Amino acid sequence: MIEVKNLCKSYDRVAAVRDLSFSVADRGVYGFLGPNGAGKSTTLNILTGCLAADSGEVRIGGYDIYEEHLQAKRLIGYLPEQPPLYPDMSVREYLRFAAELKGLSAERADMETILARTQLADVQNRPCGKLSKGYQQRVGLAQAVLGYPELIVLDEPTIGLDPRQVIAIRDFIRELGKEHTVLFSQPYPVRGERRVRPGSHYRPRTAHRRGHAGESRKEDARRHHPRHGDRGSA
Repeated sequence: MIEVKNLCKSYDRVAAVRDLSFSVADRGVYGFLGPNGAGKSTTLNILTGCLAADSGEVRIGGYDIYEEHLQAKRLIGYLPEQPPLYPDMSVREYLRFAAELKGLSAERADMETILARTQLADVQNRPCGKLSKGYQQRVGLAQAVLGYPELIVLDEPTIGLDPRQVIAIRDFIRELGKEHTVLFSQPYPVRGERRVRPGSHYRPRTAHRRGHAGESRKEDARRHHPRHGDRGSA
């Protein structure tokens, strides 16, 4: 589903992503792990066509994200680090608007199911700008999964959620992974969390923006299988 080769991106001569290569197979839940500032969000923005790389190649479902961007982006649902919400729209209005942008019919959007699974049914008529950060995060997740795209990319999807909400969203992500490819980022697991069985692994070199010249950071991608995952890692 995802093929990345020799990806590089710099800001003001500081390398955010350096010579990154990895691949992700169809279906399943994959974690993109690393400390803050390691280049996770930059990489996900490049993968989804929201940011241009300095060099390298990205293919989504066999399509080049730059040369065949329309075909590639039709396969992607994306929750960025900051959910792209319109504060004056109600939750339902925003999701309907997002579905229209994606060219989805009401049936294919399956909005009622998504509202229920993301626990938004009770606030669907409230303006997005009046919601708490946790609810706004869930609205962003809901728009990412509208139409159930083949690839769902989530940048720290449980940030700002309370423990019960985290459990519900992680269960939802596991269910999505049975039929879709889900790639999500998060910092390294905290102490006490069980490790999941890795299915793929890579160690790219990425520079920390505040690090010393030549300092490198390592990020791990571990494939989460629904039967072997846990609530601390998916």
